[in-house]
Amino acid sequence: SNLPRRMARSRIVVVLVTASSAAEGGKISRGVLDARLAACVNLVPTVRSRYWWKGKIESATECLLIIKTRAALVDRLTVEVKRLHSYTVPEVIALPVTGGNRDYLAWVGAEVGDVARR
Repeated sequence: SNLPRRMARSRIVVVLVTASSAAEGGKISRGVLDARLAACVNLVPTVRSRYWWKGKIESATECLLIIKTRAALVDRLTVEVKRLHSYTVPEVIALPVTGGNRDYLAWVGAEVGDVARR
C-alpha cells in the first residue's frame, strides 16, 4: 500500500466471524470486547451457511459476528477468536472500510487496542 505506515495501521476494518450458536457468538463477542480487540460487535443470531467440508457440501445454522476494529489488531483478534471458538477452522475475514461516518470511525479507533486500556 502507498499509505503512510501510521495511516495504514489505524485503518478500520470489519471482521466477519461465524459461530456455532448465539451462545458461542456471545462468548466470543465478550472475549474480544474485554480484550479491547473490538469496539463493537453486532450479533446476527441466525444465518444459514453452506460450505465445503471434508469433501462434501454441508449446511448449518450459525450466528454471524460483525466486528469493528483496527487493521493493526486483526492478528491478535484472530488468535483470541481461535482460542474461544469450537470450530477447527473458524471463519475470521477482515474487510477494509473505505468510507463512512468519520466520527464513528474515529470512535472505533479510539476504543480498541492499548490506547483504549484504562
